[in-house]
Amino acid sequence: MNMISPIETGDKRSLGQQVSALPRWQRGGLAIVPLAVIAGVAVHFADRPQAAVAAPPPPSVTVANPLVREVNEWDDYIGRFAPSRTVEIRPRVSGEVTAVHFRDGEIVKQGQLLFTIDQRPFNAALAEAKANAASARSALALARADLGRATRLIDDEAVSAGEVDALRARVQAAEAALAAAEARVRSRALDVEFTQVRAPIAGRISDRRVDPGNQVAGGEGTSGSLLTTINALDPIYFTFDGSEALFLKAQRNRRADGGAETPVEIQLQDETSHRWKGKLDFTDNGLDPRSGTIRGRAILRNADYFLTPGMFGNMRLGNAGTVKALLVPDAAIQTDQARKTLLVVDGKGVVSAKPVELGPVVDGLRVIRSGISPQDRVVITGTQMAMPGSPVTPQPGRITPDAPASTAASGGDLSVPISSEATLAQR
Repeated sequence: MNMISPIETGDKRSLGQQVSALPRWQRGGLAIVPLAVIAGVAVHFADRPQAAVAAPPPPSVTVANPLVREVNEWDDYIGRFAPSRTVEIRPRVSGEVTAVHFRDGEIVKQGQLLFTIDQRPFNAALAEAKANAASARSALALARADLGRATRLIDDEAVSAGEVDALRARVQAAEAALAAAEARVRSRALDVEFTQVRAPIAGRISDRRVDPGNQVAGGEGTSGSLLTTINALDPIYFTFDGSEALFLKAQRNRRADGGAETPVEIQLQDETSHRWKGKLDFTDNGLDPRSGTIRGRAILRNADYFLTPGMFGNMRLGNAGTVKALLVPDAAIQTDQARKTLLVVDGKGVVSAKPVELGPVVDGLRVIRSGISPQDRVVITGTQMAMPGSPVTPQPGRITPDAPASTAASGGDLSVPISSEATLAQR
């Protein structure tokens, strides 16, 4: 039996009320209608051709060939300045200090008078020694005269041979006594000379440890009273410790250079360049087994006495002479776990990553020891947009070194010792 729906009769009730009035089996049929409509619409749009989406252009990057320059490679060390000679001034004789002839901390010359010790006791001892020498000289003259008279009487057999021998022995004893007396005169004269304490070397003197009026004790070695010290500062030493790896590297480089003189340059704490020049002077004969380091020493001129013992300094030691190197901006280097890479662009505009071995930084550019060639086009700007294997639009650029403003060490993070400093070679 067919039933007429209220919707078909034009019922003026709301659609919701009309649907509620329908039987349950008719309401289920109406629920299927929206789904069918949606499915039809989906089929309709699926049959229509999709609009074409334009692919974005490859990113633009700046590329340049590595800069080829000659550089001098260095290794960095830390150390302190030390005097080339140090002398402790101690008196050779005991007595009272009567005068001090220098100002604390001034530069003194070799032989300059520093202290005076009371000379009166030593002058008296010298006078006594001279008198004893005169007496011995007189005794020798008398002995020689007696021997001469006896010798003339031998032919007349007026004296015996034994008496003549005794007179000869007397002359010899008088000669020995005179020699001893003259030696005592020289000794007493030295004591008088030692009352004037003079500088044995030139250099900067410390402060005085005694003032006039104090008694000082003389003696050998360290038994005498310490008066002051003098440090020789021209030339001056720079002492440092190096690791075993750097020592081996320096030894091999020195052997390759035929044992040529090794230059050093030193930078002070308040300086931005290594302006103090010198040379390697000494390397110890063994490594310290406790620390695995070896002691070294450089020597340099210090004519104006500006450098002072105990000052701290950063030293760089030339280790490989002048070599040709490839340089790229340090910012262009990528890190891939433990590897360092550079992005390069081939002739088709495709990016690839090349593992490289790093060297030191010179004037803002990183030395590349291996991994690239001078013909490679290295991405120097836009590395964040360049992915290995993807195309890019290369734009030509140029690598230029920065102005040398600082010589701070930059040794990279390699496990083997590398040159931590480099400078462009002077043409």
